[in-house]
Amino acid sequence: MAIQTRSTGSFPTATIASPHGGLPVEVSLIAQLGHGVGDQMHAGASALQRAHPAFVNELDEPSTKLGGTDFAKGDATALYTFAVGTKGHPFHRHAGHRVFTAVSGSGGAQLRFSTATSAELADDPAHFARTLHHIDIPPDCMFTVRFNGTTWHQFAPLDPAHPALFAISCHTNELGGELSETVRQQVLAGTASIPSLTETLPGAVLHWLAANPPASEDIPTIALALEAAPGSLQSRLCRVARGMLGRLRGLCATCRKAGGFLWESQGRLPVQAIEPPKDSLLRGQLEHSHQHEDMVRIRLRDPALARAGAPRLLAGLLDGFLRNPPSSVSRMMAVRNTLVRPLGLRTSPLGCPVSSLLSRQAGETFDGRFPVLAQAVDARHAQVILGADDKHLRFRSCVAVRIVDDAHVELTLGTRVHCKNLFGDIYIGLIERMHRHHVSPAMLRLAAEHAFMRQPVRSSPLRVLPL
Repeated sequence: MAIQTRSTGSFPTATIASPHGGLPVEVSLIAQLGHGVGDQMHAGASALQRAHPAFVNELDEPSTKLGGTDFAKGDATALYTFAVGTKGHPFHRHAGHRVFTAVSGSGGAQLRFSTATSAELADDPAHFARTLHHIDIPPDCMFTVRFNGTTWHQFAPLDPAHPALFAISCHTNELGGELSETVRQQVLAGTASIPSLTETLPGAVLHWLAANPPASEDIPTIALALEAAPGSLQSRLCRVARGMLGRLRGLCATCRKAGGFLWESQGRLPVQAIEPPKDSLLRGQLEHSHQHEDMVRIRLRDPALARAGAPRLLAGLLDGFLRNPPSSVSRMMAVRNTLVRPLGLRTSPLGCPVSSLLSRQAGETFDGRFPVLAQAVDARHAQVILGADDKHLRFRSCVAVRIVDDAHVELTLGTRVHCKNLFGDIYIGLIERMHRHHVSPAMLRLAAEHAFMRQPVRSSPLRVLPL
């Protein structure tokens, strides 16, 4: 028996050529993972797989479909997960081409392939064993496999105390190969599964194998490895250590509750700096003496918002300032309040542009609940003036909503500041850049997101217009 060990400069790869000119079997090791990771991954991922709505448990190969075909869009691919446990699974084949990436268990895995055709097996069942090849995968390894769908294959653990592997499989063409009409209709309907696409060995071959089990020493075998040569003392010691840790980590994984998390963001609303429009109420505030002025705008495309009317939208926007202030601005205000409180200056937990919304002084209100200094409201354009006077400065802010047309809405927040003394000039000089580039844009953005992106105000998806 010829035995040869050689080193490779890259991914170790085993290839089994097809005697009939078809596609070869190709197996490549990609990475050696941490001790015990294979069993841990098999246990954890199998628990997630069992909880999936498309889970199927047949042929000793529990599986689930992660993504199906979409023939209407020209996509014939499908994505599955599958697991092979401590008992392995039966020899089988598929009609179509297969590609999968897997992680071996902490005892390693043996991949068994036979290139015998149906005609050859019908003539002589023993031909199955004559075309049999084994590929050994070390413990806790990531590897890739691809092969022609007509190739008979079986996966089993090298150590039956550990699972064989957990894999993500891509069916490159779910309609590929010779499918029966029943299976073809299942594929077209999107109801196909790994078991429905699987053909097991003919009974005659199974009977022959039961009576004449081939000795492993008689089967051509390729052993792949990354960190130590197969059969070396280092390899054997590593296998023992990985097996011990694999049992422990696999047990720990089964004790955890299966489940994951999904975090989703709709993306930030873009904010644009603009000059106050000619009809803005801000132009009449502090018009003869102001040392700072800024205005920012958000433009939205949403017919349902436009139909709601400017007054209702403005009320929602003002409520958004109160209910969804930026955490960064709130932290800055907390520091600012601590520093200026000994000086007897006005304090507020809200950012200064809209801090007067928390005022308890009797006076004019908008929508019966928001204190304002002035307002101009009609169905298509609603705006209010907020503000307060302090020892060192006076500020006025204009919050406005404009219905541009039947589909477009503009939201604006503008501020003017008049400095009453030298301290006011210094104060504005210190905060002006932060106010212009962060405070005002962040406050308008988060108020708009709260008012118009998190509540069922709309009947159609909101679109943000490019600036």
